[in-house]
Amino acid sequence: MKALVTGGAGFIGSHIVDELLLQNFDVIVLDNLSTGRVENISGRVIHYNVDLKDNLDLVFAKERPDIVIHQAAQVSVSYSMKNPGFDAEENIKVTVNLLEACVKYGVKKFIFASSAAVYGAPEYLPIGEDHPVDPLSFYGLSKRNAETYIQMFSNTFGLNYTILRYSNVYGMRQNTKGEAGVVALFIDQALRGEALSVFGDGLQTRDFIFVKDVAKANVAACHYGDRKTLNISQGTKTSILELIEELYFNISDSMRPSFHDERPGDIRHSLLSNQEAKHWLDWEPSYTLSDGIQLTIKYCQSHQVHTY
Repeated sequence: MKALVTGGAGFIGSHIVDELLLQNFDVIVLDNLSTGRVENISGRVIHYNVDLKDNLDLVFAKERPDIVIHQAAQVSVSYSMKNPGFDAEENIKVTVNLLEACVKYGVKKFIFASSAAVYGAPEYLPIGEDHPVDPLSFYGLSKRNAETYIQMFSNTFGLNYTILRYSNVYGMRQNTKGEAGVVALFIDQALRGEALSVFGDGLQTRDFIFVKDVAKANVAACHYGDRKTLNISQGTKTSILELIEELYFNISDSMRPSFHDERPGDIRHSLLSNQEAKHWLDWEPSYTLSDGIQLTIKYCQSHQVHTY
C-alpha cells in the first residue's frame, strides 16, 4: 500500500513516515522544507519539494497513492491572529487542493491532522468529539473549516476520511524556533541555561501527547476509523508549572520561569477524551509524560547543534 504524507520532513510527519515504513508501506513525502528538515527523510522515501498550493497533478498521476496523510500546516496560533489570510491559504486552500487531487486520482482515504483548537474555550472537561466547536483563533477556525471541506468532499464525492484532532504534541524533532511547542521551547531554554518563558500564570493546563503515539494513531487510521472525527490525546491534564517541575527532575533544579502576559487566542484549560479513538482505531497512547520527556531530552541533548 502506498501512502503520501504532506509535511513528511517535519516534526509529526517524519514520525508518521517512520511508522509507515515499519508497517511496510511505500511512502511518498511532499514537503517544501520551509520548516521540515531533509535529514528527517529516510532513504527509502521518495521526496517531492513542492508548494502544496500549486497543481499537484504530476505527483498524483505518477505516484497514485492509496492514502493521503495531510500533516503540513501553518501551526502558529499567534501568527494566525496577525496574518489570518496567510493562515487560511495554508490551512484551507492547501487542504482543498489536496482533496481535489484525491478525488481526481482515486485516493482511497484522506487522513487529516486537525487540532483541539477547533473547540475553543471548553464548556466541560474532558472534551469529547461532540463538544461544541467555537475556535478562539484563526488557526482553530482554519482547521475547523478544513474539516468541513473534508466532510463535504466525502458527502459529495464519496471520499473516505479520518479527522484526527490532536492535543498538545511533543517529542523528538520538534523545532524550538518560531511557534515551538512549550515542551520543546522549555527544553531548549533549559539546556541553554535560560529562564523558561511562561505566558500567563503557569496554572493553565494542557493535554500533552508524545509524538510516537500520534504517529501510531495516524497509521491505525489507514485501516480503521472510516469517516470519523477523533481526539488524539493522552487524556491527562498537566499544568505548565507541573511540566516545569518534571523538567527540574530531568535537567536541572536550578531552572526558573520567567512570566509574561497571556497571548491572544490561547485557551486556559484543555483536556481531550480519547475514548472514541481507543474504540475506533484500536489504539491507545503508550508513553507517559515522564517517559516522553526523558526521551525528548536525550534527543535534544544529542542534537543541540540543530536547536531541536
